[in-house]
Amino acid sequence: MSELLEAVSRLRADDLPVRGGKVTAYVYDTGRPEVHEAAARVYFEMLETNTLDPTAFPSVVAMEKEVVGQVADVLGGGHGIFTSGGTESIMLAVKAARDSLDVARPSMVVPVTAHPAFHKAAHYLGVSVIQVPVSMETYQVSPDDVAAAITPSTIMVVVSAPSYPQGVIDPIEEVAALAAARGVPCHVDACVGGWLLPWLREAGAPVPPFDLSVPGVTSLSCDLHKFGYAPKGASVVLFADPAMRRKAYFASAAWPGYTVINATVQSSKSAGPLGGAWATMRALGREGYLELGRSTLKAALRLREGLAEVPGLRVLGSPTSSLIAFGASPSSGIDVFVLSDEARRRGWFVQPQLSYAGIPANLHITVTGVTLAGVEELLSVIAESAAAARERGPVEVPEGLVELVETLELDSLDDTAFASLASSVGVDLTGGGQPEMAVVNTILDALPAPKREEILVRFLSMIYT
Repeated sequence: MSELLEAVSRLRADDLPVRGGKVTAYVYDTGRPEVHEAAARVYFEMLETNTLDPTAFPSVVAMEKEVVGQVADVLGGGHGIFTSGGTESIMLAVKAARDSLDVARPSMVVPVTAHPAFHKAAHYLGVSVIQVPVSMETYQVSPDDVAAAITPSTIMVVVSAPSYPQGVIDPIEEVAALAAARGVPCHVDACVGGWLLPWLREAGAPVPPFDLSVPGVTSLSCDLHKFGYAPKGASVVLFADPAMRRKAYFASAAWPGYTVINATVQSSKSAGPLGGAWATMRALGREGYLELGRSTLKAALRLREGLAEVPGLRVLGSPTSSLIAFGASPSSGIDVFVLSDEARRRGWFVQPQLSYAGIPANLHITVTGVTLAGVEELLSVIAESAAAARERGPVEVPEGLVELVETLELDSLDDTAFASLASSVGVDLTGGGQPEMAVVNTILDALPAPKREEILVRFLSMIYT
């Protein structure tokens, strides 16, 4: 056992830390070790329990009903399914909407700020995506633009609470009302905010109505492995109508084997994540989440205030939640991708976001329960990194490289040749450690979205080769 743990320790030597708040994306930390320990213990107890057949393991049903019931109690009622994450919750919501309306060429209307999980669900389920713009001041979608995009083939409209890129809440009441008037389901993507916004509201934040209590909202996704602080693999999708929830299910009797009825995309899966979520919610309780909400709100307000004091930086929009995006003014001489690398050199991960649909390249921070303890250090690192980025100047990409990449037939290159091409411009993602990403992000930012996607697929393939 000790040898195995030592091997794991060596493998994780270059990983970003999952505790302490220095990674401002991907991980969510309460700052309370006892809560995470309780979740880990119950996760392990449920590890080998298979959720495939709930009649074989009644504990799965009991835990899921309790977890989903708590989410429904807080988020306006409804009938839910426990899933492996936001992408699966969204996949099921899209499937349920598609199968409920049964149109010939289904499409859904989404803001450009909607999570790519909707594009992924559309790709898998044969649904086309109609994107609508957002305001360059508020980063919210316009109800009029949503209304104009709805057609007889629309099976869903999407709004976010909040959208991940800038942390703002779309005008959910208005969009849900117009969707209902046209007989179209309205899904609220509250994967990030579902288990945060209620506590921020109680802590004093001006959070507008966003959940299933809003007329016209037919489904909602809420991740518990985000601000529910559960181990990864924990989300809930709620449906206002139990008949719509049934449309998310899959059953097959077209074979001579065991009975197949699945509530989720996955069939066999461990009940560990469910047990971890159940334990976390019990360990924290309402008062625990409210206390975390208060500290999160305080940290987010301080971060927005502090960012405004750093020369050349500005917060994008007016985030209601604890997701904050900031960019650099054009005259500042600060390259945000270089700033991100400089922060990483100082031990902090600040997430880069590429430009899209008129929204400039920027950096994203997710404020969690542990952020308040280190918010002043974070602001100091950002200020130092901004000054260093200004001194270094923007990334210099070899002349003609972007044009070459844009016209390159990537399918003609194997992974070795692609790795050589990347290495020629100083990009090496195969050597371990924490790589600098400014060059990669600068090249990607200069390319159209379809070519970005091609490049990203090849990077992933190269990393795993």
